[in-house]
Amino acid sequence: MKLIKYFIQFLTILTLFLIFKILGLKLATLLSSKIMYLIGPLFRSQSLINSNILKALPNSNQEKVKNISKRMWGNYGKILAEYVFIKDFRESKLNKKIKVKGQEILDEIKKNNEPVIFISGHFSNFELMALHIEKSGINLAVVYRPLNNKFLNFIMEKIRKKYICKNQIKKGISGTKKLLSFFKSKTSIALMIDQRVSQGITSKFFNHDCFTTTIPAQFIKKFKCKVVPIHIERLQNSDFQLTIHEPLEYPINESLETITLELNMFLEKLILKNPEQWIWSHNRWK
Repeated sequence: MKLIKYFIQFLTILTLFLIFKILGLKLATLLSSKIMYLIGPLFRSQSLINSNILKALPNSNQEKVKNISKRMWGNYGKILAEYVFIKDFRESKLNKKIKVKGQEILDEIKKNNEPVIFISGHFSNFELMALHIEKSGINLAVVYRPLNNKFLNFIMEKIRKKYICKNQIKKGISGTKKLLSFFKSKTSIALMIDQRVSQGITSKFFNHDCFTTTIPAQFIKKFKCKVVPIHIERLQNSDFQLTIHEPLEYPINESLETITLELNMFLEKLILKNPEQWIWSHNRWK
């Protein structure tokens, strides 16, 4: 039964991709945002989303929570449509739609040829962050979580490897071993620190306990490497502001718990800047 459901979802997405290609970027993102706003709540628990928002923004009234949720689904829809045009974002045709602040930091990382850990969360069109880092000439490997739908995951993996970042590492124990191998060969690592993980430690996130990855902290302690936060904001339609923040450095005797907590706190600030552009549907505090 689940296989049939996944196959129907697969055919639906392929049909939408075809329609988006015909419509062009502007109309496709507009249509997709409307569709996702209507059908998104059918796939994700609205009560979970509301609960997550209130954990981070406890003083929000019902109207504010509803507005954040609505705009989140709209952003989700735009991301879906933008996958069809991801090749154009990498090449000159749409690359001008990504304004970059802090490019000199990436240029310095490339020049020094010393790997770093890029951290971020599921903001706006998060795929464009790794795309731009790799396009800047930095050797990069990205950690990702495979989709549950194996039909869709096959398509998404092809898109990601071809146009976003060629080195894709599946999240998990085997993936961690690959991370070490890549890093030792002077390849920087990019990972999202906002998802729930099966391996990690309990840390505070918006003042609530949640299981959090310790990969950045472990690499800091083992390799004395820098952590570079990166953030992307949707300005309007499909125009973006990509910000590369100043590298963070920690003494090797700093504890895993302290580093992990401080990275969570940095992430909180980025989320609060544009809460409607973060994906609240993950079961982050489970």
